[in-house]
Amino acid sequence: MNQMLLVVIVFIAVYILIISERIHRTVIALTGAVILLILGVFGQSQALSYVDFNTLGLLIGMMIIVNITGRTGLFNYMAVYAAKKVHAQPVKLFFVLSCLTMVSSAFLDNVTSVLLIVPIIFSLTSQLQIDVKPFLIAQILASNIGGTATLIGDPPNIMIGSAAGFDFMDFIINVAPVSIIVFIINMAILFLLYRKKLHTTAQLQERVMRLNEKKEIVDAVLLKKCLFCLTLVIILFTTHSLLHMETATAALLGASVMLLLTCSNDEEILTDIFSRVEWLSIFFFIGLFILVGGLVETGVIKIMAQEAMALTHGDVKGSALLVLWLSAIASACIDNIPFVATLLPLIQELGAMGIKDLNPIYWALSLGACLGGCGTLVGSSANVVVASMSAQRGMNISFLKYFYIAFPLMLLSIAISHCYILYLYF
Repeated sequence: MNQMLLVVIVFIAVYILIISERIHRTVIALTGAVILLILGVFGQSQALSYVDFNTLGLLIGMMIIVNITGRTGLFNYMAVYAAKKVHAQPVKLFFVLSCLTMVSSAFLDNVTSVLLIVPIIFSLTSQLQIDVKPFLIAQILASNIGGTATLIGDPPNIMIGSAAGFDFMDFIINVAPVSIIVFIINMAILFLLYRKKLHTTAQLQERVMRLNEKKEIVDAVLLKKCLFCLTLVIILFTTHSLLHMETATAALLGASVMLLLTCSNDEEILTDIFSRVEWLSIFFFIGLFILVGGLVETGVIKIMAQEAMALTHGDVKGSALLVLWLSAIASACIDNIPFVATLLPLIQELGAMGIKDLNPIYWALSLGACLGGCGTLVGSSANVVVASMSAQRGMNISFLKYFYIAFPLMLLSIAISHCYILYLYF
């Protein structure tokens, strides 16, 4: 019991320091993780077993791919092309890029989507001299909402699909419709909040319209190699469940092939590529995974889940709505993967107790765990990656400023999901 209390105190202290932003989140997360080791909560090997290496491998692989692809000028080409298609109008760009991220997050994953699209956003906003922050916040929300819509969009959905026997079309039918509704409402509210910042001058628009996007490509040979590798990775992402291949394996395979084809023996270029990997994000995740592992190891998460389930006395509607809100709030604060892994056996236990139709509870868990990640900067891998990429470019996204905007929007999204579940299943 004392150890459980100590873990909770360490976790809360780490979270408070992350919110205060007085210490970098990576430093405080790693420090908190080491404190748990010193306290003897678990040994080093056991602590590392809680680190989700699939997430880390996916991040590192895609960061390498994006860094090499960026050398070709492809992102600048796409930025100019997209801007010219909407006549360099910031409002249209805001919605087009958000829709692109939402769709790509549904069929790839939300981390890959932001890694590909955020460089385009920085290029565009720089050329049009408009505030990048509304676009970045829209990217975070769109990536999480898009990931909610399909089986392969977010890791919790893969876990839920495996436990409940759901296939790709089950997710399209049951959670994609409400995801689209939530996306439209979120983007509309963001537009209303930031509409005064989505303006540029006619001169800057004309300057962008005069640009020749083809001239942005600086290495056509390298581009062909990169497009081949990107195509390979996308195919592997969309078929990884059939191939029984983890998404990290697909990303690292693509990165390895790209390195072999482009700079296999050039130490200077290799050093530059690996130096551009967001190592601060990687080590932040390692610390966070171990901290959440401490909560799992001492039984904190299990006790929370069991007490929550006991409140509903096995009622399907009550259980579904409680799981929706509990998973949303929890996923905004901690990584949703261990939380979902803890709840799934408890939901299955309800089935053993005599509840025949568990599907509404599973769908509630999917919506809560995935949409809840929008609530804070540490609620989802995509959020942390966008914040880290922004910081590297001199644009710091404040934890609290993001929270003030995103957390209410997350609560609204869950309220919409609440109504959707009641309408569809009860």
